[in-house]
Amino acid sequence: MNINEVEKKMQGAIENLEKRYMNIRAGRANPSMLNGIMVDYFGNPTPIQSLANVNVPEAKQLIIKPYDVSCLKDIERAINEANIGIAPTNNGEIIILNVPNLTEDTRKEYVKQSRTLAEEAKVALRNIRQDANNDIKKEKLPEDEEKSSLEDVQDLINKYNKIVDEKEKEKEAELMEI
Repeated sequence: MNINEVEKKMQGAIENLEKRYMNIRAGRANPSMLNGIMVDYFGNPTPIQSLANVNVPEAKQLIIKPYDVSCLKDIERAINEANIGIAPTNNGEIIILNVPNLTEDTRKEYVKQSRTLAEEAKVALRNIRQDANNDIKKEKLPEDEEKSSLEDVQDLINKYNKIVDEKEKEKEAELMEI
């Protein structure tokens, strides 16, 4: 196995962690909070971002302005059904989402979630390392070359584990910030 392929897979694990961290809200409005919410638009499940303009006018507020006002009720229903913990306010033209402040208990729960996601990322990295090590051993390389390749893979996992730790600390700091 090529060391660049291994690094690409490890980079993919980090990108996956970043995407999953976006779904843990930190008490601030973020359009990504709506990712994965599908609106029934003329019988087709459609993402909100395809049906409306989503703005963040201030840190704790999201404004959803549909391109077609007739789908306003459908968007509101989809947000309610998604159970994101925010009640939408519909004024007939736009939907306003006011993000509530997080309680201390909620913050601690989100920190636990972020730690779990970080641990899952590390497990994914270890699995990538294990696969790479097995591939290296199957190649029947000369002993010194095999040892060098195994060390390269270990260096990569050390590097990417540090990145996971940094991302976890950043997310934790963001969550605990009031």
